[in-house]
Amino acid sequence: MSDTTQVMSRIPCLDLRGQHDQIKDEIFAAWEKVYEKTAFSGGPFVEEFEKEFALYSSAKHAIGVSNGTTALHLAMLALGIGPGDEVIIPADTFIATAWGVSHAGATPVFVDCTADTWQIDITKIEEKITPRTKAIIGVHLYGQPFDIDGVKAICKKHNLFMVEDAAQAQGARYKGTTVGGFGEMACFSFYPGKNLGACGEAGGITTNYDEYKTHLHSLRNHGSTVRYYHDEIGYNYRMGGLEGASLSVKLKYLEGWNNRRRQIAKKYHSSISNPKIKLQLQPEWSDSVFHLYVITTEDRDGLTKYLNEKNIFPALHYPVSCHLQKAYAHLGYKEGDCPNAEYLASHCLSLPMYAELTDEQVHYVIEALNAY
Repeated sequence: MSDTTQVMSRIPCLDLRGQHDQIKDEIFAAWEKVYEKTAFSGGPFVEEFEKEFALYSSAKHAIGVSNGTTALHLAMLALGIGPGDEVIIPADTFIATAWGVSHAGATPVFVDCTADTWQIDITKIEEKITPRTKAIIGVHLYGQPFDIDGVKAICKKHNLFMVEDAAQAQGARYKGTTVGGFGEMACFSFYPGKNLGACGEAGGITTNYDEYKTHLHSLRNHGSTVRYYHDEIGYNYRMGGLEGASLSVKLKYLEGWNNRRRQIAKKYHSSISNPKIKLQLQPEWSDSVFHLYVITTEDRDGLTKYLNEKNIFPALHYPVSCHLQKAYAHLGYKEGDCPNAEYLASHCLSLPMYAELTDEQVHYVIEALNAY
C-alpha cells in the first residue's frame, strides 16, 4: 500500500465519467437507432428495455416511467391508495419514498431504523399500524435489501400491501433472489448516478401481477389505453426512447459493475479498523450492490476536512431524517421520535464507491481512514 503522506489525485465519492467513457460508442450507436425511428417517447426501445429488466429483476413485468419518484407515485395509485390512507415507510430514506405517498394524497407514517443495519426496524412497525394503514414501503437502503420476510409477515398478518423501494438496489439479492418481485410492486430509479443509470431521468416499476401492469400502462399515459380516450385522470410519466436505449446498453454491464462494487466494499469492510468509524452491518441473507458505502463517525466534519486534505471527497447523503423535514412539519414529529435514524442522519458519511475505483485508490482511502 502507498504511504498516505503521498497525496493521490482527486478521489471523488462518485465519478460517472469513467463509466461513460467505456461505453460511449455503444450509447451513441443505440441513440442513432432511436433517431432513425424517431422513437423518442416510449416506443420500441423502452419496450425492449422493459423486457430485459423484468427478466433481470426476477419479475414478470417491468414498466418504464419518467423517474423513480413517479414510479412510487404510480405504485400507490395502482394499489388504490389515496386521501385518508396511511403508508408506513422508514424515516431514513431519500425523501422521494415519502413523496410517492404524499403525491397520491395519502399520509406517510415514519418508522425508525435499526442501529446496525440502518434498515426499517420491523419490531417498531406494528405499533404504527392503524385502521387507515394500507401498505408498507421497505427501502433497500444504500443497495442493501431490507428484511423482506419480516416485513411480508407483518403485511400478511394485517392484510397490507408491500412495496419495495429499490431505487438504489438494481441487482441486489435477498436470500439469493434478485430484488424486484417480492411484493405487489417494486419501484426503481434510473437517475444517472444509480448503479444502473440512464443518460437522463428515468424510472421503472416491476410486478408479477398482470392487472397492475395494465393499470400502470394507463396511468403513465394520461389514463388512456386507446388514444384520445381517457378512462381516469392520468399522468404524462412515460420513459423516453433515448433513456430506454441507454439503459439497455448499460444493463449488459451491470453485473460486472455491481461485482466490482462488492469487491471494493469487501476491502473496506475487512480493512477499515479505526474504532472511530462504524460500518453498516451486512446480514448474511443480504447481498448488497453498494450503491453507497456509508459509515458513521462522531466527528463527521473533522473527518471530512481530514479526508479533503488528502484529496478524498466523501459525500453526505440525507443529513435530515424524513420525519424532521420542514415539508412534513404538519405531521407533528419531533426530535427523538426516531433516534436511530436521527443519529444516522447527523453522523453518516458516504465513502468513494464506483466500479472504476482502482485498488490503489481503495487502499489509499482505507489507509487514510485508519490513520485518522
